Amino acid sequence: MALLFGIGYVSIIFEESLAFNKSGVGLLMAVSLWVVRSVGAPSTDIAVSELQHAFAEVSEIVFFLLGAMTIVEIVDSHQGFKLVTDNITTRKPRTLLWVVGFVTFLLSSILDNLTSTIFMVSLLRKLVPRSEFRKLLGAVVVIAANAGGAWTPIGDVTTTMLWIHGQISTLETMKTLFIPSAVSVAVPLALMSLTSGVSGEGPDTSDVMASERMAPRGQLVFSVGVGALVFVPVFKAVTGLPPYMGMLLGLGVLWILTDAIHHGESERHKLKVPQALSRIDTQAALFFLGILLSVSSLEAAGILRELANYLDAHIPNVELIAISIGVVSAIIDNVPLVAATMGMYDLTTFPQDSEFWQLVAYCASTGGSMLVIGSAAGVAFMGMEKMDFFWYLRKVSGFALAGYAAGFAAYLAVQSLHISLPTTVAQVPFISGS
Repeated sequence: MALLFGIGYVSIIFEESLAFNKSGVGLLMAVSLWVVRSVGAPSTDIAVSELQHAFAEVSEIVFFLLGAMTIVEIVDSHQGFKLVTDNITTRKPRTLLWVVGFVTFLLSSILDNLTSTIFMVSLLRKLVPRSEFRKLLGAVVVIAANAGGAWTPIGDVTTTMLWIHGQISTLETMKTLFIPSAVSVAVPLALMSLTSGVSGEGPDTSDVMASERMAPRGQLVFSVGVGALVFVPVFKAVTGLPPYMGMLLGLGVLWILTDAIHHGESERHKLKVPQALSRIDTQAALFFLGILLSVSSLEAAGILRELANYLDAHIPNVELIAISIGVVSAIIDNVPLVAATMGMYDLTTFPQDSEFWQLVAYCASTGGSMLVIGSAAGVAFMGMEKMDFFWYLRKVSGFALAGYAAGFAAYLAVQSLHISLPTTVAQVPFISGS
């Protein structure tokens, strides 16, 4: 199974050379791995049960992705992004680089890294024409989204898992991981700012943006659409239901709203949800499905558990184990890796908010930025912008690695110097209430 996964992974990497679409390769790899798993399982019933469990988890993410992409597409069709792009007046690449990174970092801590990436990449499409610079900005979105998701319990799937199961608490995580997460973004941005691709004046898109007119009641659609995205973590906190249910709720509300405001206006059918559904990139969603199902087969077969046990047996230092988890998460999805880690160590071994769990939260979230395929944000970006694996490896991976290492060093410094966010943050109702 490991060999099959490796072949499939290499095929995705060399997509351009082999002329095979990565979505097709991902689906073929997923089915092949589960066929092998069904043969090797104690019984077919066990393999089917494992597949049903895995598919339930993967489907949650895929439906979340489809819901978010549709909401963003509806806002885009109403030219709602003009409300944002009209207020970003800078055309200096270096300034724009920092603005995009800062906004994504904050947005990801409120939403999650996947939703933030979909939103910001869609925004970049309206702000910057297709170019090398736009690809670089998209990579910044991936790095900033993963880092922003590391320091809040709702910003990344792995931190949410650790939070729900009691390994980390809200306030302590935010106080301790904010500085390392911020450093892991600031260092790549600073290094990118020194490159030749981020100098001088950027492309002038004012004529393009000026020619676009917001659709009727576009401001209302923008407000409801963004409100639906922001409401997802609130919905999860209030109801306890999975985030994709909150996303589907938002989509349903926006669907009814657009049907109502465009009722009887046949010339505006392209502004309604059915047309938006026909425009979203389902290829990206299928790629996502293939990758996650492939990784879940390795988890079901115990291969990821063996990897975790190997790390535990051969690396006695908790800091090195956490670093290794981050590095491996650049290749394999961080969710099953963290799940395996949680199964290996209980709260008696490492109590809540111990250094080990905080490092796992940081490393698993930010480590995925080192390769474009290492995180949900990267996979979404790769699908939406038709990103080439080797371009990201050449142009971005080194910066992401530097940020990852700098953030880790910042964490150790924070612990030794006892630095954290001001304790007055605890007075914020959202934080103190969890």
